[in-house]
Amino acid sequence: METVIWIAQGVLAAVFAMASVMKLAQSKAALLASDSMAWIEDFAERQIKGIGALELLAAVGLIVPAAFDIAPVLTALAASGVVMLMLGAGATHLRRGELQMLPVNLVPAGLALFVAIERFGPHSL
Repeated sequence: METVIWIAQGVLAAVFAMASVMKLAQSKAALLASDSMAWIEDFAERQIKGIGALELLAAVGLIVPAAFDIAPVLTALAASGVVMLMLGAGATHLRRGELQMLPVNLVPAGLALFVAIERFGPHSL
């Protein structure tokens, strides 16, 4: 089971690292050009950069504390943060009527919930 949890953490970390780099490195105008990022128009550039920073912190928090055994509870907290971040993203898509985007939020939220439950409970480090 430990291997499955680590795979889930790695997948989540990779996804959030890529998403964060995209939001942190590109301007709002460049992000708006993407078809899947129409939600960007509802947020200021600083908010978008803040979301990108949260995603980067999540990616780091999912791997580093557990890998180096430095306050490993931070991994469970990072996974919990990912759940909240994805629920917020889902709420944004619901408000905008973008129902087709909900699986993009619910799948990582479910994976992060699995990691959080396991790391807080039976497989805590």
